[in-house]
Amino acid sequence: MSPQPTTDIDARMMTEALKMAHRALDQGEFPVGCVIADRGSVMARGHRTGTAVENEIDHAEINALRQLGLVDPQVDRSCLVLYSTMEPCLMCFAAIMLSGIGRIVYAYEDVMGGGTGCDRSVMAPLYRDSPLTVTAGVLREQSLALFRRFFKAAGSDYWADSLLCRYTLEQPISA
Repeated sequence: MSPQPTTDIDARMMTEALKMAHRALDQGEFPVGCVIADRGSVMARGHRTGTAVENEIDHAEINALRQLGLVDPQVDRSCLVLYSTMEPCLMCFAAIMLSGIGRIVYAYEDVMGGGTGCDRSVMAPLYRDSPLTVTAGVLREQSLALFRRFFKAAGSDYWADSLLCRYTLEQPISA
């Protein structure tokens, strides 16, 4: 996968998502961070929680969507952009579509469970007709570095020896 062109706003907002991913990593969590922005202004933030207890619901995107609902439930979500340090899984991708958010920007591809590449044309109308757009690879190297740190850490058993772990550790380190 080759990274797509990055706008200044995309880079700035992904940097904010990376800060959330660092927070998750510092807490021993899987290093996924997320921000939801409106024209370059952060409206909601989230990071992965529950990794140690194998909670597979409190993903960064879900936590940010929850916060968005508390901040401004009336905002026009079609104008919002969700930035995530990892490609959203199927659960998160569906939740983002249902939320009405207009665009997803992610840093690092999830070769094991990423949902953004699914063929929406064969899905039910609620998902098939979503105008959501996806941009991949924004600040990919910075996100990759966090996942490499996570998978190399002693005692880090979450997804140890999984396809994602092997793929991540096999990625070349850029100069």
